[in-house]
Amino acid sequence: MAEKKNDRYAVAGTVNETLDRLKKLLGGSADLNTADAEINGVRCAVATIEGMASAQLLSELVLRPMAELAGSEEQTPQSLFSLISERSLLTADRTLTSSLEQAAELMFSGFAAVFVEGSQQAVLFGVQGYEKKAVNEPTGEHNVMGSQEGFTEVLRTNISLVRRRMKTPSLRLEQLRAGSRTGTDICLAYLAGRADSALVTELKRRIKGLELDTVLTSGMLKPYLEDGEGVRLFSEIGSTERPDVVCARLNEGRAVLLIDGSPFALICPSLFVESFRTVDDACSKPYFVLLMRVVRFIAFFFAVMFPGIYVAAANFHPEALSLKLLLNLAASESSTPYSLFVEMLIITVLLELMKEASVRMPKAVGSAISIAGGLVIGDAAVKSGIISSPLLIIVGLTATASFVIPGLSQQTSVLRLVYILAGGTSGFFGIAVVSAMIMCNAAATGMGGIPYTAPLLPFSRKGAADILSRRSPKALEQSHTVISELSEREGVSR
Repeated sequence: MAEKKNDRYAVAGTVNETLDRLKKLLGGSADLNTADAEINGVRCAVATIEGMASAQLLSELVLRPMAELAGSEEQTPQSLFSLISERSLLTADRTLTSSLEQAAELMFSGFAAVFVEGSQQAVLFGVQGYEKKAVNEPTGEHNVMGSQEGFTEVLRTNISLVRRRMKTPSLRLEQLRAGSRTGTDICLAYLAGRADSALVTELKRRIKGLELDTVLTSGMLKPYLEDGEGVRLFSEIGSTERPDVVCARLNEGRAVLLIDGSPFALICPSLFVESFRTVDDACSKPYFVLLMRVVRFIAFFFAVMFPGIYVAAANFHPEALSLKLLLNLAASESSTPYSLFVEMLIITVLLELMKEASVRMPKAVGSAISIAGGLVIGDAAVKSGIISSPLLIIVGLTATASFVIPGLSQQTSVLRLVYILAGGTSGFFGIAVVSAMIMCNAAATGMGGIPYTAPLLPFSRKGAADILSRRSPKALEQSHTVISELSEREGVSR
């Protein structure tokens, strides 16, 4: 009879056979380290993965205490295993298993496996010591007066950054796993009593039902966690690399996913208006917050709609422009070989090309590309008559405005081209049709009964008060009631 897989990769009764099975399971991997020892006449072995376990912790917490047992009273294999696994305080993070497959998964996470002759179980101790990046400033969410700490690629470090700020027993941290080959650890964080229990249950169901071989970034999980099907311009799942933002969203009743290997946490659900808020808003006066948020909304309008409106007005609705502006526009366009519509498409594509080049290249080269693109190519294109000067000014203003809202950079790049195509082919009518379609698409986006357009659609008085201005600290402390109110509405409608 063929040997079952579970029996083939189970902890054997002898250390030699167990190590042979472990090496066969790992295919003779070169990073498997083993050390044999004999304690009071009983043979033992310690197995680790090179680079995943700390040599210092392994020596101080496992090897040295085990060596101190030698020379004491005679031990049987059962009593020695019981002493190591149950009666000795080697490390607090310990696990017993009879499966070498489970032992290998833990060893890949920085555990040390101890095998004892005559025992069909292995005890694993957490002695993680793999190389990791230090906690640094967030790369894409800068602030002036807030915290300067950002998430790293190590899940345990990210959990500690959240726990250090949320010292409450109601903070729940549940560990899940995704990816049949990568075995990526995922931490689901939420506040008990504030987060919607149905949302938390649904997130756990979707993560456990993932049929993925590899999960390397947080973006790989988004398509499987979002509600609905079809083309969604906006995502109801937000991302951030700031622990303070995560804690603020947890306090509002959201659920957060921390993924091992990714410095970005996923916020479920996310709202459209949150893209226009920053951490510095909590440290500023309400009137200054009002000014900055109005500026951000205007920047979003310029980044998305202004090029399309300009092309539509110049080609189809010249009466909307003043006479001087119309004459200057006609004079500048008379020297260019292409139409205004084609010029706008060309320079917009060139803008996206330079942005992508500056992002992908090293920082020193990226800044040089920005200088070359902005000064050399732009100035040469105007002097050669390929592109008119007013068009270059409009695209430059559009590019600057798009950097104000980094959380919607993907949407602004795509929608800008859509509005240019609509305005260049159908004028203001095309602009109006595209705007209606985008609003309908955004209103149909949501997660867990929370629409992406909340608190405007559906309207929530408490939430709408915080769109343009910052509320008082007392009102901010009760901000979780907005999500709770929408969740209760969804529960009643069901």
